[in-house]
Amino acid sequence: MSEVAVQVDHVSKKFRLYHERNQTLKAAIMRGRTSVHEDFWALKDITFDVPVGSTFGLIGSNGSGKSTLLKCLANIYYPNEGSINHFGRIAAMLEVGSGFHTELSGRENIFLNGSILGMSKKEITQKFDEIVDFSGVEKFIDQPVKNYSSGMYVRLGFAIAINVDPDILVVDEVLAVGDAEFQEKCFQKFRDFKAAGKTVILVSHSMETVRAMCDHAAWLNHGDLMAVGEAKPTIKAYNDSLSNGLA
Repeated sequence: MSEVAVQVDHVSKKFRLYHERNQTLKAAIMRGRTSVHEDFWALKDITFDVPVGSTFGLIGSNGSGKSTLLKCLANIYYPNEGSINHFGRIAAMLEVGSGFHTELSGRENIFLNGSILGMSKKEITQKFDEIVDFSGVEKFIDQPVKNYSSGMYVRLGFAIAINVDPDILVVDEVLAVGDAEFQEKCFQKFRDFKAAGKTVILVSHSMETVRAMCDHAAWLNHGDLMAVGEAKPTIKAYNDSLSNGLA
């Protein structure tokens, strides 16, 4: 079995920034040219490995490329250059209520979201009670999720993702929405994952969270990989750069 859960190999990702935009086809024909744009490279030649069984943090200031890289890891974005290889089943929890249909009930969305994440109807049925219990939304499970608070969205979405039983779980800063009790349940789930040899990759602005949970980390700055390796020295390098006004 490979000792690497995820291999990021010379990954670069660009977006087009438009300075002018043709609002209609008629305007485009009349002007005789396309919109003016420039390429913005959100990630530049990123290379690192995520070890199997690690809790791996992605850190950096706003605009550093963390969320773009996380979406590349989750196959939502695809690199313009380089490649990302996963060695195992992957599940992602990136946005509050991503994959939910607001008009459907919590019960219906468990089956919908579970199927999107690759679970069979039989698997979802078997894990339904566990998902509801973990989320804590039992009283509202047959209500449309459009009536849920953001915290309820997060709890239900995370409960579904965690019960896909992935080898690799990718998590954005969504846990900040949950209350302290729910956050502790999530952290315990991460610890259980680690004990089972599974891999967690997360983005967090809280260095306390990264220091407490992560054994490895990568620091990004304006799309460049500044440091990668064990969490504590990587966090220290990032914090030192903040103190020196470099990040």
